[in-house]
Amino acid sequence: MRLVTALAFSLLTGAASAQTCGGPVPAFIAGIKAEAQSKGIPAATIDAFFQGAQIDQGVLKADRAQGVFQKDFISFSRALISQNRIDNGRIYGQRNDATFREIERRFGIPRGVLLAFWAFETDYGQVQGSFNTRNALLTLAHDCRRPDLFRPQLIAAIELYRRGGMDPASTTGAWAGEIGQLQKLPREIVEKGLDGDGDGVVNLKTSSADALMTGANVLSSLGWRPNEPWLQEIIVPAGLDWSQTGLNHKARVSDWAARGVQARQGSLGPANLPASILLPMGRNGPAFIAYPNFEVYFDWNKSFVYVTTAAYFGTRLQGAPVYNAGNPSAPLSGPQMQQLQQKLTTLGYDVGGIDGILGAKTREAVQAVQIRLGLPADAWPTVQLLNAL
Repeated sequence: MRLVTALAFSLLTGAASAQTCGGPVPAFIAGIKAEAQSKGIPAATIDAFFQGAQIDQGVLKADRAQGVFQKDFISFSRALISQNRIDNGRIYGQRNDATFREIERRFGIPRGVLLAFWAFETDYGQVQGSFNTRNALLTLAHDCRRPDLFRPQLIAAIELYRRGGMDPASTTGAWAGEIGQLQKLPREIVEKGLDGDGDGVVNLKTSSADALMTGANVLSSLGWRPNEPWLQEIIVPAGLDWSQTGLNHKARVSDWAARGVQARQGSLGPANLPASILLPMGRNGPAFIAYPNFEVYFDWNKSFVYVTTAAYFGTRLQGAPVYNAGNPSAPLSGPQMQQLQQKLTTLGYDVGGIDGILGAKTREAVQAVQIRLGLPADAWPTVQLLNAL
């Protein structure tokens, strides 16, 4: 893939002119072609890109079947973090030592952060996905669930093709249109792609150096603060004010220390850093302190449980111990979580959708109603809370 600067891609950085979706596929493609041509892409290139394009029902099926994110943190993290991935993290870290050293020098991002993403996204490049990228993006742009996200990515894919960065007939990746060892969408590749191995091209599928350097550039552009921590396991005192925990509450590290919060290993981060206390399964489960860099993870992936697991795995790959699982109350089932979300919505809380997933908004709503009911406000929903509502 040829290196494309943000300046060269400036014509494509605006929002799509009309976020239309659905309807007859030929008419939809005609609209995409007109929009791409208005961005300065030659008509012949656009026509060639769409030659043989079709809707992929497998993509729609995968998009509707993301039940894995309904798992609680302990179940999810234990499913994703295996001894094999830890061992391979060491192997691939050593194998790409020069690249990681350059990333640490240039961006201030520890290797564990990118190794964790690399492991979860493609098992260190071994499983990159078999969906045709063009068809996946066409399908999701045409579908009316999230056209505002995928229509610009489809336009970017046409530009990527024009630059020699993909073959619409043969380039494959994830069902959601991501490409390469760190699974980046076309717009990220066009705007943030970096040549990590010095061969003059950017190829995120075959070059680990290109994929890792591009991933680091993406994290940096999202606001990663160089040489600062992101997540750390802690010991919390039994008398902590649980209503002040959660990502929607912050205090300086020194303030948390004064309240009795301690690092489980080593010492807490810089005293003046703002930080949140993260209790993914409530006050009786694992406990972490989340620093500003943790927020960047949500621009990589929106899933709370994925983000927390990826951030934690990054610390494991940097030498942190296995977290203390504690003894949390049993998680709600998917249907129970949906029932809870419906009740909270009826009470006027914004849970971000009734999907059975304990995301950030549902956590905030749970904590708010716990306060109203005089319960320990640790944002962990229980059967008792469901019954109380």
